Amino acid sequence: MTGDSLVRIRGLTKTFGEDDTRVEAVRGLDLELERGEVVLVMGPSGSGKTTFLSMLGGLLRVSVGEIWIDGTNIAGLGERQLPPFRARTFGFIFQDCNLVAALTARENVEVALNIAGERGRSARERARTLLRGMGLAGRLEFPVEKLSGGEKQRVAIARAIANRPALILADEPTASLDSHHGAETMRLLRRLAKEEGTTVVIVSHDERLREVADRVLWLEDGRLKTLQALARDPVCGMLIDPAHAPASSERDGTSERDGTTVYFCSRGCREEYLASTGTPTGYMGGETERAKEASR
Repeated sequence: MTGDSLVRIRGLTKTFGEDDTRVEAVRGLDLELERGEVVLVMGPSGSGKTTFLSMLGGLLRVSVGEIWIDGTNIAGLGERQLPPFRARTFGFIFQDCNLVAALTARENVEVALNIAGERGRSARERARTLLRGMGLAGRLEFPVEKLSGGEKQRVAIARAIANRPALILADEPTASLDSHHGAETMRLLRRLAKEEGTTVVIVSHDERLREVADRVLWLEDGRLKTLQALARDPVCGMLIDPAHAPASSERDGTSERDGTTVYFCSRGCREEYLASTGTPTGYMGGETERAKEASR
């Protein structure tokens, strides 16, 4: 673990079920996360992304392995030790928001500060400032049940960053946001990461988030890969590990892009591709792409 690392994960494994129903959702992950780093974890549905995020946040017990956060192995903390550690260390952003319906937008943010130990006027002002910064100045005292889906998500994000956490864990944070508010939200999280040294881990299918990430990881079958090692199916757009692609085809021709191998997620996609005119312009711009390296 380097001097600037906040998180060190070793041999992380999560198993559900037993015998014939046994499923390894996460398999022996090793990973280090630096302070102030924004990491995007992508992958197909059912690949273990939410399981990984839940273990990292101490919401789900590991089967095997260690998760060291700022010198504390949270896998070894007891049930009484975990809640106060989470309140001090983490900010959570969930796809379904998980707001308290009986409270106003301001109160939802303020209660997170109260749990972390900040109360009174300073907590109220911190909540107001954050919500105004999220474009919710006119919604401070609205019950959250009267807010739109996008407004609820912005309240959830304000709540997550309220206690200035060392680690923010976000599960599909832009799912309910339009393009403008999604971009603003991610810029806010990146600024927080760079100015305050907060580490941000995002699980998402939204490729637009790659623009704010320092690193992009691909989680599939419970294992992590670097995104730039993957190829893209030109028919459906799915990212694939070339070493385990279900189908491929050698492309012949005279252009500088010909003579390469095209990879597919299934034989069906390959057959559709080969049945085309040979220049399937409707498919991902007509070319199989190597997944672009995460923005540096």
